[in-house]
Amino acid sequence: MNATTRGGLLAAFACLLVGASFTANSVLGDYPYAGGQFLRYALAFLLLLPLAARGAGARLRALGPGRWLRLALLAAVGMVGFNLAVLAAERTAEPAVPGVLVGCAPVVVAVLVPLTEGRRPQRLVLYGAAFVAAGAFTVQGWGRTDGPGLAFSVCALAGETGFAVLAVPVVRPLGPRLLSTVVCGIAAAESAAAGWLMDGTGWLRRPDAVETGALLWQAAVVTVVGFVCWYMGMQRIGAERATLFSGLIPVAAACTAPLVGTGGYGPAQAVGSALVCAGVALGSGVPLPRRRRPATAGQTASERSLEAL
Repeated sequence: MNATTRGGLLAAFACLLVGASFTANSVLGDYPYAGGQFLRYALAFLLLLPLAARGAGARLRALGPGRWLRLALLAAVGMVGFNLAVLAAERTAEPAVPGVLVGCAPVVVAVLVPLTEGRRPQRLVLYGAAFVAAGAFTVQGWGRTDGPGLAFSVCALAGETGFAVLAVPVVRPLGPRLLSTVVCGIAAAESAAAGWLMDGTGWLRRPDAVETGALLWQAAVVTVVGFVCWYMGMQRIGAERATLFSGLIPVAAACTAPLVGTGGYGPAQAVGSALVCAGVALGSGVPLPRRRRPATAGQTASERSLEAL
């Protein structure tokens, strides 16, 4: 098994875990948002810490201020902010609306990552991303929404994009395990701060038995196993191709919904699943250049500063 196949399988497994976790999310609707995020990421941090301890000090000291800022943004935008945006969107929009917008993340990443690395987007990756986005739309459909619901759905798309793009320069120096550990620790601190600001002293309470099971699943399986597998896959095949597999999230959710009585799997879900699989197959086998071109006179300051991070 070559590195590309192994990376694709890791990314696919991570996304399937996320998609299958929607049932756990549904039982946490009454639990304080920030408190739940804090417990999830704090527990994941503690579980990951022994796995990432070897050589961690030297690698962390080698990071400059710019990369530490990037890690803080990754946790705030791609983890805490993403989940908050989805929750806020679903207050006035049907769940399919943020789901469809997030399904467009492969297209955005397929364009944004090459531009920040000074190269052109790969056509087949773009075509594959378009198939994945169309498949996600077909699986979920489009629901009712209003202005705020649509706006928060766009924020969720930004969070999903940031989760991949912001990690690109730090995956290699930190490695998947240490990167997952650090961002979980930062996300736990950010969730605690957000909870105190939003909910005051009521930001954290003792979860009941069902909520405890859901939080344990999210922390131990979706976060620890899912994050490490995701970043291992991204390290091997790149953010552009890895993000194609995020189209499997709504597919996994649609496949598992009938098992718990929260939905059905019909012709639309079958067609959408086929489109996602076709998009992944089309775009994931494209070799991507790894070297960056030197900055040119026409390159903007923002592009150069992003590359420096």
